[in-house]
Amino acid sequence: MMKRIVLYTICLLCCINLNAQEYTPTQANLKNRAWFLDAKFGLFIHWGIYSVLGQHEWVMETEKIDIETYEKIAPFFNPTAFNAEEWVLMAKDAGMKYITITTKHHDGFAMYDSKISDWDIMDRTAYKKDILKELAAACKKHNLKLFFYYSQLDWHHPDYYPRGTTGKSAGRPANGNWENYIDYMNEQLSELLTNYGDVAGIWFDGWWDKKEANWQLDKTYKLIHSLQPAALIGSNHHLTPKPGEDFQMFEKDLPGENKGGFSGESKIGSLPLETAETMASKWGFSLQDKAYKSKKELIQYLVKAAGHNSNFLLNVGPMPNGKIQPEFRKTLSEIGAWTKQYGESIYGTRSGPIAPQIWGVTTKKGKTIYVHILEWKDENFLLPKIDEPVKNVSIFKSKEKLDYKNTEFGTVIKLPKELLNSIDLILEVTVK
Repeated sequence: MMKRIVLYTICLLCCINLNAQEYTPTQANLKNRAWFLDAKFGLFIHWGIYSVLGQHEWVMETEKIDIETYEKIAPFFNPTAFNAEEWVLMAKDAGMKYITITTKHHDGFAMYDSKISDWDIMDRTAYKKDILKELAAACKKHNLKLFFYYSQLDWHHPDYYPRGTTGKSAGRPANGNWENYIDYMNEQLSELLTNYGDVAGIWFDGWWDKKEANWQLDKTYKLIHSLQPAALIGSNHHLTPKPGEDFQMFEKDLPGENKGGFSGESKIGSLPLETAETMASKWGFSLQDKAYKSKKELIQYLVKAAGHNSNFLLNVGPMPNGKIQPEFRKTLSEIGAWTKQYGESIYGTRSGPIAPQIWGVTTKKGKTIYVHILEWKDENFLLPKIDEPVKNVSIFKSKEKLDYKNTEFGTVIKLPKELLNSIDLILEVTVK
């Protein structure tokens, strides 16, 4: 009898767990996912009081700064040169369709007017303005969608306990109430989802700090979807998507790759995809970070992302005065000049019929396949065989028709010599 009760209890718990994991996205959410798949390009913004130190967003951890000392930074943060509209127009001119900004990073500091905590921009800085309100208004005015990054990891909050793999030098007492922290996190998310109009999504980070913790994701995700049913949830946990998530992101990697070392346990699911990368080396403002990526590198990354059926979220780390450094603005302007000419081969497309190759990628829209040749030196180019018969091959921009020949191995195309060293030589292939 006792064995039967135990088995029944196990089955009941399994059923409860399965029911807790069930998630059916709303029509508004599905519509937002479709928009996300079409958008292809967004601006990531890592900004916080850490910018004052000019050493990136992990400075509290890397320099082992305790909370009492770190709190002294906040009064120095006074970004009087911040102009939300300037940022939004910069993103829009670059061809970006949305912005994702850090509302709270691992240092726990809220970059908005949080009522549940005084560890925020209103109470601790000389600036005393809610930058999210200004940014949300500018995004709405210029038709860019806004996502909020939120760090589940918190080096400042006393109830983030037991401690995770980071933040052990913060000087917090060896106690805390995890349930209180979950409530605190959910309350801050409620603030973000009720005070700033339509929020396109929540971009979580930090789960990886305590992989075995009871994060109660089901509770948090239900809260988000109940407050804003269209909002997309993604988490930078570097794993297969979890129930309740609406898109999957990859940090410093194209989907299916692991060059950055973060995606070893990732498996591509069935959700919309996004890859995030920096313009230099660090995410947050770093005075000595001069590893600037060229416009060629970043344009080709955008193209490769589209070929992997993924969006590209390109990061800037604003300076403590609120300005985007000139090196980033210049490169974004150059990318914008490219997207204005060639964006049609990226926006609204899906990955093409040919898997990403050493030479480049393909994207597709209807009966048109865009062949993006990124690395090729020879005039003769072999396009691998596809299922649909090729009807026409031309240069994307000029519409100049090219000579081609269908063979059993694919389509051999004669390329113009003068275009072989392009950042992206785009062929427009029409199929029957």
